[in-house]
Amino acid sequence: MPGRLLLRHARAVPEYPGKCTVHLFDWIDLRWDSSNHRHGEFIANFALYIDSLTLLWMLFVTGLGTLIALYASEYMESDVGPGKGYSRFFAGISVFLFAMTALVMADNLVMLYLGWEGVGFASYWLIGYYYQRPSAVAAAKKAFIMNRIGDLGLALAIWLIYHHFGTVRYEELFAKLPATTGELVAGGWKLKAIPFLLMLGAFGKSAQIPLYVWLPDAMEGPHRSRR
Repeated sequence: MPGRLLLRHARAVPEYPGKCTVHLFDWIDLRWDSSNHRHGEFIANFALYIDSLTLLWMLFVTGLGTLIALYASEYMESDVGPGKGYSRFFAGISVFLFAMTALVMADNLVMLYLGWEGVGFASYWLIGYYYQRPSAVAAAKKAFIMNRIGDLGLALAIWLIYHHFGTVRYEELFAKLPATTGELVAGGWKLKAIPFLLMLGAFGKSAQIPLYVWLPDAMEGPHRSRR
């Protein structure tokens, strides 16, 4: 009897659609007609695209973020007090987690880029936490500049994606991608350059060769040997 009730309840629960878009508010909505009477548009709303991959990565972002915040609350205890920077440190952590959330849950590539830049800014903020030290300031600047090189690659990739597909929204891109398999094999350099530019962006953010030189200096930020 309990098993039948449980089965009946399970059948009554709406099936998870697998993916959905949550529109928060309108952000960028540009529409125009060109001289040859072709309609153009560039739409990038502040919206969330939720699928199984989004849920998986949000478990990492929120789970690890919570553990980091709990650990840092004790780890940075010596900086509690007026002018010592405890609040400033957690403001940087909060910006980092907010940017990561925007990056992971973005509905479009422009919002992803906003979160991407937010992560870079938060890294600059935290690496330069001990701004009284010239070495920490120099390390923060190096991280900021090297990340900008990678971010340029990501920005160019987003522009080429829009130029080729006519959209930056994930749902529309995923619908158009299967039709480009033949174009990728026989197509021009623009389509083939997109994955390499995306890879350049990832190299800069994750400090991989050749954009890795900022990572050793990032230890100028708060860590155990600095206590």
